[in-house]
Amino acid sequence: MKLVMFDIDGTLVDSQNFIVEAQRRAFAAHNFEPPSRERALSVVGLSLREAFVELTHGQGPAVTLAAAYKAAYSELRAQAAPEDDKIYPGVEPLLRRLAERPDCKLGIATGKSRAGVQKLFDRQNWHGLFATVQTADDALSKPAPEMFERALRETGLEVKDACMVGDTTFDMMMGRRAGAHCIGVCWGYHSHEKLRPAGAQVLVHNVDELSAKLDAFLQ
Repeated sequence: MKLVMFDIDGTLVDSQNFIVEAQRRAFAAHNFEPPSRERALSVVGLSLREAFVELTHGQGPAVTLAAAYKAAYSELRAQAAPEDDKIYPGVEPLLRRLAERPDCKLGIATGKSRAGVQKLFDRQNWHGLFATVQTADDALSKPAPEMFERALRETGLEVKDACMVGDTTFDMMMGRRAGAHCIGVCWGYHSHEKLRPAGAQVLVHNVDELSAKLDAFLQ
């Protein structure tokens, strides 16, 4: 039995427009200049509080910015059309195929809140696919290894039999600090040139490549 852990934003779901706009609204509510799109996406993967600490260089009201972001994100999501849920092409069948394998357990490690993850699972009917779900509400923010370590304890598996799949340096650093195999996806929010130095042992450029690498890992 092996464990495959997935990040969400930038790995399974393309939510960048929601993220950038929610950040813009949070900063506007505090009369602050919002970050550039590149800067906004650079903190994806961190917990909200840590993201706003980073975006304000530790000088801003991270807690209230995070609260304003949550409110803005919820509002944007409530107004979104069904087609705005942009699951990356090929992700849905990949997850369902892996979930059916008797030798594989799936997990989530995300900077999202647990409520945000549950809403995503409701929309996509992903309940039951994942054996463990680790969120920003449960553990220290990436790149700390705590989310991954909690997932191992919950599933009863060893790190030698675990893999992290993500699009950010935070995902790769978390996985490597835990001692896991790390696969970096190149369609997400961090430049793929940064993923190998952060700990990615493998880079994939599309879901077909990811599927093949995961099949090899599961052998």
